[in-house]
Amino acid sequence: MTPLHVAIAGAGPAGLAMALYLKRAGHRVSLLERFLQAAPVGSGLILQPTGLTVLQDLGLFSRIAALGQRIDRLYGADALSGKTVLDVRYDAIAGGRYGIAVHRAALFGVLLEAAQQEGIEVETGQDIGNLEHTGAQACLTAADGRRIGGFDLVIDASGARSPLRRHALHSCEPRPLPYGAFWVSLRAQPGLSFGHNSLVQRYRRASTMIGVLPIGRPTPQDEPMVAFFWSTRPDRVESLKQAGLSAWKDGVHALWPECAPYLAQIDGFEQMTLARYGHHTLPLPYGERLAIIGDAAHSTSPQLGQGANMALLDARALSHALQQSETLEQALPRYAASRRRHVRTFQAMSAMFTPFYQSDSVWLPWVRDQLAARLSVVPPAPQLLARMVAGTLVDPFTSIGLREHDWHAAPQPSALG
Repeated sequence: MTPLHVAIAGAGPAGLAMALYLKRAGHRVSLLERFLQAAPVGSGLILQPTGLTVLQDLGLFSRIAALGQRIDRLYGADALSGKTVLDVRYDAIAGGRYGIAVHRAALFGVLLEAAQQEGIEVETGQDIGNLEHTGAQACLTAADGRRIGGFDLVIDASGARSPLRRHALHSCEPRPLPYGAFWVSLRAQPGLSFGHNSLVQRYRRASTMIGVLPIGRPTPQDEPMVAFFWSTRPDRVESLKQAGLSAWKDGVHALWPECAPYLAQIDGFEQMTLARYGHHTLPLPYGERLAIIGDAAHSTSPQLGQGANMALLDARALSHALQQSETLEQALPRYAASRRRHVRTFQAMSAMFTPFYQSDSVWLPWVRDQLAARLSVVPPAPQLLARMVAGTLVDPFTSIGLREHDWHAAPQPSALG
């Protein structure tokens, strides 16, 4: 394909990865960010074997591994009885897979540094509001009325609240989910281990979920950190705040006393980020001179931990489609087709499983507590759960021209423990 001038709306992980792929393929890239300073949003996440394979393809695996924390297990128990509710181990399947938990600032920093090394500049303060077409090019309109462009292709990586998604051939908006979560990054406490290489959670029915995830360091100079999260309904946040921080801490402590050293680091609700979630999947994540990737194309609850990983896969898939096509008219449907099966499978599973862990239901968590631990030890359930968490229940690699990373040959920096 003739080199294109491409605008990317959004300088998060999806936009930065996309910019790297396009620049290395010889395209001209304009990376637009609505904030005055590009920065990560949120606390921590797990990079699954899918996302890590994309980072390896970009030559960034060692950099992110040096900052993150290796994760081998996801474990959850009932807060009152201590009964195991969730126990997923990556080693249930052959191949040596694992996840790496990172602070969002670490992932953002690694990708931004790589982009800057490639000569890619982030144009900040570009609050994109609309997309227009003038002849054979696409133009963007800023919120203040300025026109930006034209461009041969616009890539929407602006997240779940995308203003450009409505220009897809078949668009839809996210359906708000009833539960969100407070997230905060805290200093890891020496001698306090919830499972060094594990995400550990406690549940009270499906209305309360508390989690501790070791996430390594935001930068090499920082101390190790953990992500602490607590699920809640966004429409109950004001009543929580009115009751006071001490009352909230007392409630968490009653369910999980071992969290006391982390609760002591929280001085106010404003210290935490309230994440609100929605669910949608674009049937066709593209339009005229427009491709849509990441949360703008498909958003959901983080219950399966796939969000950032799906976005990285999207970036690789779109890059591969452009490389394999002679025209945009060929490339955009090829991109959509290459991601369709994987995206729809995991979006469906997320929609199915989330109510068991985040909802007001009484009987769904009862079923979960009665069956989950028993089924999780009976083959092939351990293998299926491991593939589900790893993101490989459906092969995401072949259709986008990628081979899964060789985990046995992967570098093992000391930061991974």
